[in-house]
Amino acid sequence: MAAARIPAERRRRRPTLSGAVLSAEAITTAALALIEAPGGNALTVRGLGTALGCDPSAVYRYFPDTDAVLLSAADRLIHDSLQGFEPGTSWQDDLRNFAHRLHRSMLTHPRLAAVRACRVTAGPAEARAVDTGIGILLRAGFEPGQAVRHYRMFVDTVLAQAAVDAAVLNLDEQRREQQARAWSEYHAGLPAEEYPHLNAVRDHLSTMSEPTFPDILETMIDRFTSLSDRPLRAPSGGTS
Repeated sequence: MAAARIPAERRRRRPTLSGAVLSAEAITTAALALIEAPGGNALTVRGLGTALGCDPSAVYRYFPDTDAVLLSAADRLIHDSLQGFEPGTSWQDDLRNFAHRLHRSMLTHPRLAAVRACRVTAGPAEARAVDTGIGILLRAGFEPGQAVRHYRMFVDTVLAQAAVDAAVLNLDEQRREQQARAWSEYHAGLPAEEYPHLNAVRDHLSTMSEPTFPDILETMIDRFTSLSDRPLRAPSGGTS
């Protein structure tokens, strides 16, 4: 977590002008409220100071800059998404549950989706999430190198799809309707002599605006299941 890089003596809990105790946790909570405030992302040091009732410079006792605050907020959402997660007897069900929790959290907080999809928070919640995901794949029978590679493919796919879904969710209703009509009216109505393949599937193009995450997730789980059932290959140059 970014706050861990601030010397401990500068991270003492201090009361704000309103009497509340200032802490990294309080700053992170205020940051999430500012990010999700109507009208767009309003995360600034000045905005944090106003929200917390403290001098804006006090934020720097806990975080080096607003980017560190942003990563702390992202790590908080990872933590919240995995609250109550308990491994079961099926690694496939655990992987499915894990993915849906991350995806749902991204859609609940769409303004942080892009950050969560491409940044490493280096925070405790992210570490726990990675440990959990890799642990599921180790239980599936993959050797360590395979488990890491498969986890990377898995989580990148989940986060990327969630970021796309969150971006669409962030569109106003009119723009979402325009996108849906583009498939069902524009693309489906193009002349067959110029677009023969679109014409051949024109009755199905409306599904292009439907969510694809459940199908993508099941495809990945099916692929991992088929791979986990295979014997491990012998190392190059080794004996079988």
